[in-house]
Amino acid sequence: MTQEFGEGVRPGADEKVTAGPDGKVHLPISIFVAGTEKIDGVETCKYELERQGRVQLTEFLQVNDAGVIAFARADSDGEKAKLTPPQKILSFPPRAEKWDYKGQVEDIETAQSYEILGRESISVPAGKFEAFHLRLTQIAPTPPSVQEDRWFTPNVGYVKILTEMKRADGGLIQRINLEMSEGPRVGERPSVTSQPEEKKALGAALAKESMGEPMTTFSADIPKIYARWQGETLKKGDQIRAVWVAEDVGDAAPPNYKVAETSKTATEPRSFGTFTLSKPNKGWPVGKYRLELYLGTELVETLRFTISK
Repeated sequence: MTQEFGEGVRPGADEKVTAGPDGKVHLPISIFVAGTEKIDGVETCKYELERQGRVQLTEFLQVNDAGVIAFARADSDGEKAKLTPPQKILSFPPRAEKWDYKGQVEDIETAQSYEILGRESISVPAGKFEAFHLRLTQIAPTPPSVQEDRWFTPNVGYVKILTEMKRADGGLIQRINLEMSEGPRVGERPSVTSQPEEKKALGAALAKESMGEPMTTFSADIPKIYARWQGETLKKGDQIRAVWVAEDVGDAAPPNYKVAETSKTATEPRSFGTFTLSKPNKGWPVGKYRLELYLGTELVETLRFTISK
């Protein structure tokens, strides 16, 4: 898996990943058929996508001679979301066609379009394949806009999946490229934790530049401090409030003095942005500071930092 982020976007606060020299995240993943489960009386196969020892996505699919139908999905938290009505993913045998899906994923209204664009030769680490090119376009909910291109080879499966998420202005949020590195085989299930992953509402980091590396100590001549934040489980309309506090700056201000406060409004679960604090006219008092981030009235993150001579 190769994951690329747009300007100002970083991995989620709970993702223990590090970008490589090219600025992208490179990680191995595995997809495993982990048994069967009935969804509303229909026998489905459980396809688990595992990354870093955790199941990140589970799809409950009915696979038969007519094609593939999705009945439910579960994210890394393990919560199952049913698709009403069930969603057609692919016809067997694959052929040039278009179809639309309109329904609900739990209580979220969803609309998507599908199109088989044709048959193509494609090379991935596992080899060269003749594959059907399927394009999925998210119609609702948006933003973000989502387009996913999949290359399917009969009797093998998907050999490549490329997903792009973009903001309303067309700017890239993230691009994820999955390419098959070895063909399907019978084997044991990968060792994964059964503990659902708990996601923080949002995470943040401080830096001396808008796209700089995270840091917690700043020199007294720095013109501005940047606080990049990104949500994980936000709701549209959530208020993210930043409160800058001088904890201990000697005689320059009383202890825990509020320096500044500002807020922004979330537009999607992974909304992101930047708060800034500019150098005072009389310069930075050296000492200890903190940034408090609130979701509504709840304190969800505290970042402590120091201004030194």
